Formats: sequence, C-alpha cells, structure tokens
Amino acid sequence: MSTEQPFFDDPNAALREIAQNPAAYAHYLADFHRVVLDMAAKLEVLQRETRVHCRGTRVEGDKMGQAFLRSFPVEKSLNDVIKHLRGVTSGLEKSAHKRHAHDEKVKEVKRQRKEKEQIKARKNNPPLQAAPQNPGQHGAQSPDMGYGGPASIYDLRGRESA
Repeated sequence: MSTEQPFFDDPNAALREIAQNPAAYAHYLADFHRVVLDMAAKLEVLQRETRVHCRGTRVEGDKMGQAFLRSFPVEKSLNDVIKHLRGVTSGLEKSAHKRHAHDEKVKEVKRQRKEKEQIKARKNNPPLQAAPQNPGQHGAQSPDMGYGGPASIYDLRGRESA
C-alpha cells in the first residue's frame, strides 16, 4: 500500500498549487492582509476605549497617577498585540514581493544560462569564414578586423596606415 495520498485526499493540495503560482500566492496573502488589517483597526478602537475606561476608573483614595499605573499593563498588552499585527501585515507584503522576485530571478537565471551556453557554443564552434576567392589577396586587410585582425602593434608592420 502506498504512503502517498491521492490528490483529492491531500488537505495541502490547494496550498501547494498556490505556492507554485506567484500571482495566486500574492492573492492569497492579500486576503490574509485584509483580514489582519481589519483586525488591527478593530483592536485600535478597542485600545482607545480600554484606555479611556481604565484610566477613568478611579478608586476612592487614589492619588494622582494611580489609575494610570493600574491601566498601564492592560494598555501595554494590547499595544503589543497591535504592534505584532503591524509586523504581520508588513511581513505578508514582504513575502508576496519576495515570492514575485524569486520567480523573476528564476526566469533571469534561465535566460543567463541560455546566453552563456550560446556564447560557449559559439566559442567552441566558431562559424567558418569563407576562404578568399583571389589567392593574391592574402596581404590585404579585411574591413572587419574581428579576431582575424592584428593581435599586437608588431602585426601592423608592413601594412598601410590609415
């Protein structure tokens, strides 16, 4: 019996397809991003209301600032949650951009390797140049110097100057 599950039984099949497609990946993360932004907005309202209530709750005999000191741990915990949610939203955006950049880099690497392969093939098998039709032209300089031209200034001896 095989340990692999059929495609329709695999609970991660949909996520596997999303991971393979950068556009679907960005769309999926955008959905999470919207949910997290909505959650953060509601928590910020809750934070303001909690601050107003906790700081306004005074007990008889309180001195100046005691209500604030009592409310500080509650406010800090909610502030931390909101800070982490902001980190999550920026992380989701960053992840979508990095996934797209990964796909672009893969395409670029493929193109660069193909170019290197073509250059290597040209280097190993240079195109054959046609032999001169008139055997008396061996000393004449061709208009396209390329690799057949003089390699140093010493090769220029005996040739006409421009």
